[in-house]
Amino acid sequence: MVNVTKKVNQRQEKLANFLIDVAKYVLTGVIIASLFEEMTDKLSLYLLGMLIVFAALLVGLRISSKTKD
Repeated sequence: MVNVTKKVNQRQEKLANFLIDVAKYVLTGVIIASLFEEMTDKLSLYLLGMLIVFAALLVGLRISSKTKD
């Protein structure tokens, strides 16, 4: 039983790390994409990018805090 719990915690920790990395990559992508002058609708890029960043970061941190307990 302990071994199964350990595997679940490891998977949750990996998922949490993955989601935090996704948040970092999306934020980087939004910053780089905003540098291009051909972008016509930068506001939607910022809003959608920040929504994805906050959602991924929030879920990743919440999962990470559950695995520490």
